[in-house]
Amino acid sequence: MNADIVIIGGGIIGSSCAFFLAREGVKVVLVERGGIAGGTSSAGECNILVSDKIPGPELALAQLGRRIWQDLADELADDFEFDAKGGILVAETGEDWIALEHHTRQLLSAGVNARLLSGEELYELEPYLARDIVGAALFPEDAQGHPPSACRALVKNAQQHGLTVLDHTEVLAIERDRQGAIRSVVTSEGTISTPCVINAAGPWSKQVAGLVDYNLPVLPRKGYVLVTERLPTHVYHKVMEVGYTTTVSQAENDLSVAAVIEGTRSGHILLGSSRQFVGFDETIEQRVVQAILQRAQRFFPAFTAMHSFHVRTGFRPYSPDSLPIIGEVPGVPGFYVNSGHEGTGFGLGPISGKLLSQLILKRVCDMS
Repeated sequence: MNADIVIIGGGIIGSSCAFFLAREGVKVVLVERGGIAGGTSSAGECNILVSDKIPGPELALAQLGRRIWQDLADELADDFEFDAKGGILVAETGEDWIALEHHTRQLLSAGVNARLLSGEELYELEPYLARDIVGAALFPEDAQGHPPSACRALVKNAQQHGLTVLDHTEVLAIERDRQGAIRSVVTSEGTISTPCVINAAGPWSKQVAGLVDYNLPVLPRKGYVLVTERLPTHVYHKVMEVGYTTTVSQAENDLSVAAVIEGTRSGHILLGSSRQFVGFDETIEQRVVQAILQRAQRFFPAFTAMHSFHVRTGFRPYSPDSLPIIGEVPGVPGFYVNSGHEGTGFGLGPISGKLLSQLILKRVCDMS
């Protein structure tokens, strides 16, 4: 088999790369060791956020990415449950409120749509919230989607433009020529001749990079999501405590937990969020489950009457500076990385795929 480009990884990053490249007439093969969206993209909280960023390159990407998500929702007939519901950051203490005011002013100065809420406004928007919240801010641009459906919709569209998908297929080796450039990808289903590989393997991208002897600084960072039974309590926005905006950068902690709570169209409510470095250990720790549950009940007391929930775990691709790694690997012509997004992969997936496709095709990166 021959390909112009082989993409390794069928999550939101790989699916987005395939979507934008296939549309340009590029012969793309996507290799996924499981099913499409079978890894990290199946376990997350479907965040498309600007509210948790600070002014800088990641916020700029998030703002662009938010517009692309809207375009995709319009074009793909909302196959992935895109919901521009908005986000609310809530302050539990006076110290949190000072931090939230500062954070909101920062984002307003960067062009983010945001406003501080009065108590009356807050409880009109979220009537089930605890009544002792010190303050809150609304971020109307925050949204959510359904990651597995989004990946499948992007891949389906790319297949209509010629994409070949090899799912349940292992990558065994990446072969290079005498100059070190990419020559082929060896899989469990055969060898694919190609001059170009995109490493979109998420938390496993370090292992894929190792196939070309490159030490990629990406580590797995475990997270939990509790999925509730259908409840009479409604959560109308993505509700996050102020501390969520800082847990991403807390690399030294054994465990970081901050409340992130959102409803879904199905009636289930998603409760998060945790971060910890435990390698690829999938063990469900009750201390983490209880910590998430306690934070959720702190902000929505009605959750104390909940009878049942199930637990999802997954691994985020963490990078040391909390920024995605996008580009060609030095010294390995034709080997590109699109990884390290940590918890922002779903929101930044399409913009990351678009920018890397433009880079590979040697076009000016369109930041509009």
